[in-house]
Amino acid sequence: MRVPSSVLCYFLPLLLACCAAKKSYVVYMGAHSHDPTQLSPLHFNRVSHSHHQFLQSFLESYDAAKESIFYSYTRHINGFAAILEEEVAAEIAKHPKVISVFENRERKLHTTRSWEFMGLEQNGEVTWNSIWKKARYGEGVIIGNLDTGVWPESESFNEKGFGPIPSKWRGICDHGSDPTFHCNRKLIGARYFSKGFLSLAGKVNGSTEEDFESPRDIEGHGSHTLSTAAGNMVAGVSVFGHGYGTAKGGSPKARVATYKVCFAGGGCSDADMMAAFDMAIHDGVDVLSVSIGGPPSAYFNDSISIGSFHAAMNGIVVVCSAGNSGPFDASVVNLAPWHITVAASTMDRAFASYVVLGNNITIKGESLSASKMAHKFYPIIKAVDAKLASAKVINAVLCLNGTLDPKKVKGKIVLCLRGSSSRAEKGEEALLAGAVGMVLANDKIDGNEILADPHLLPASHVNFTDGLTIFDYINSTKFPMAYITYPKTLLHTKPAPFMASFSSKGPNILVPEILKPDITAPGVSVIAAYTEAQGPTNEKFDKRRIPYNSLSGTSMSCPHISGIVGLLKTMYPSWSPAAIKSAIMTTATTLDNEAEPLLNAANRKATPFSYGAGHVDPNSAMDPGLVYDTTIDDYLNFLCGLGYHEKQLSMFTEGHHYKCATNFSILNLNYPSITVPEFPGSLTLTRTLKNVGAPATYIAQVQNPRGITVSVKPNILEFKEVGEEKMFEVTLKGRQGEARNNHFKFGRLIWSDGNHFVKSPIVVKSN
Repeated sequence: MRVPSSVLCYFLPLLLACCAAKKSYVVYMGAHSHDPTQLSPLHFNRVSHSHHQFLQSFLESYDAAKESIFYSYTRHINGFAAILEEEVAAEIAKHPKVISVFENRERKLHTTRSWEFMGLEQNGEVTWNSIWKKARYGEGVIIGNLDTGVWPESESFNEKGFGPIPSKWRGICDHGSDPTFHCNRKLIGARYFSKGFLSLAGKVNGSTEEDFESPRDIEGHGSHTLSTAAGNMVAGVSVFGHGYGTAKGGSPKARVATYKVCFAGGGCSDADMMAAFDMAIHDGVDVLSVSIGGPPSAYFNDSISIGSFHAAMNGIVVVCSAGNSGPFDASVVNLAPWHITVAASTMDRAFASYVVLGNNITIKGESLSASKMAHKFYPIIKAVDAKLASAKVINAVLCLNGTLDPKKVKGKIVLCLRGSSSRAEKGEEALLAGAVGMVLANDKIDGNEILADPHLLPASHVNFTDGLTIFDYINSTKFPMAYITYPKTLLHTKPAPFMASFSSKGPNILVPEILKPDITAPGVSVIAAYTEAQGPTNEKFDKRRIPYNSLSGTSMSCPHISGIVGLLKTMYPSWSPAAIKSAIMTTATTLDNEAEPLLNAANRKATPFSYGAGHVDPNSAMDPGLVYDTTIDDYLNFLCGLGYHEKQLSMFTEGHHYKCATNFSILNLNYPSITVPEFPGSLTLTRTLKNVGAPATYIAQVQNPRGITVSVKPNILEFKEVGEEKMFEVTLKGRQGEARNNHFKFGRLIWSDGNHFVKSPIVVKSN
């Protein structure tokens, strides 16, 4: 007879109380061999009976075993949960049919783990000092997203709990050719812009009218980024059971609008993005999130630069991704000083999938595979040894399409090298060739960066060093064997964050005096809403459909900052985009969760060219003390300093005549960082700080770049009221006797009143 849950809720605490020496345990016995979709309740009862019989062998009777077990896992997981004495649990753990026995401890729900990692909550509860509390979760703010559109049916965009649409909103919901597309009180606007792209490419093979003629997200990217910035709190989210918890955006109570400018068949057109910026400014957004980029070009030749400048003139903060062309130097894009450029780093969560080798070496990788490998060893083969006779070695080692020989691969685990094709495509090639699993190994460039992907077969992605270990093992024995464990979610991993290998780096090749990126935020294995028009790998062979997916990229870190900007906009609606940017940059941290300097994927110390001012600290950003505010006139003087003439600037500023300041140095742009790409040996520049907190006296502290002495005058600033501004000079001098070279050197300027620490990176290159 099935015991009602209400009865269990009543008697289980009593049972535990009366048997103080007993605790609840989970006995895990692996997987069932049956297909639960093909079985009847009678079979599941038999499984429960087998569990009772198993436990009976450790207790005095069948009835005692039946009374002890309160869960019997009968579908996919094989095992049970029971009230046991510690000694009995220890004995069960020794049984050869048992994989593990562990105490049934209380867990908290986790998914968009990044927000807890950044201190906005702890164990699922909002912390006392969380910016979420003081910013009312972004209530009243409107966040727009230039991307691939949105999947409006996602629970992340449900209107439940939202009141009337803000009266300031002027946007529309243009469903185009898709009558099923709808907006609501959460998703208050939708537009699509495809004419520019179609003029360049026409209809790309495989594209549909639904993609080009509606704001519906066919690709998944736009739904993911928009929900990361401002998606609702949605419980019960996971990717194939991994990372189970509550998904949420940075400003979960903000309203959102989508501006579709990118399409599943290709890229994003400058013409379309310009149109989108134009309409978004008109519609009344407060924040624009733009996870798009391209090769750097002059500011007037860049739709994002132009659009974001006009947005800034209207008080709208634009947040952009830094690009995914790392770890190469000078690869960062979106270089204008009037928007925020975001790099990507890890968080303290891993989806661990272990590769167990036949020589008893266990290697930790990551995966989100839904497939489980039978618990036994399989032959493992290098892809180059499994190639078709017609395939080139250089292609086979990468497991490119059509390179693996099924006769050599069938029933084996294939070891593939990362690169050239997508990680999911490599898994497809292995699966089509008959592999039972895949190990994906990094090359030297990708180093320690490993990404969790929803592969179709059991798979594990391992770092460069561990990949070499596996290669060496295979080469050392005639019959190499291995096994890949099912992924397991790990929290509080260390060190974290570290910089993602793919994250583009400085220096800024357009204007080296402006440090880019500005900031880093979580961008690796981020779980957020997704399209249900494609599978989680976005490959044609993937017929699975899931409402939430894990993605990595600076596209994922960008909306984290967008969500934080939304919170700051709620708290300080009168702050300029530059003041908000300054608050985020000057309160950032350059330390990981072991209180050590941030590292890159090669385990070397990262620099501001990787992380800008550092890793974002949202709770500190809401109380920065001081900000480096920058006006539109400051940006115009900056453009004058670059050689743009007044007629151009008058056109850039909606026809208003502008007169350039005399002899303006771009080094004096009031930016929250200091970069001197050509240091002559001695140099003085200026900055201005604005008080946004209580009256206080700030003292300057300097961490000198190697071989350079930095002095600040005055080095004490006293602020008596909010809005008061103080200018200071920064003088850099090369030390006598120090060898001068062509390398960049890094330091930091910190203004502190004892409670606030206003930090600015200093980057200097000696000639």
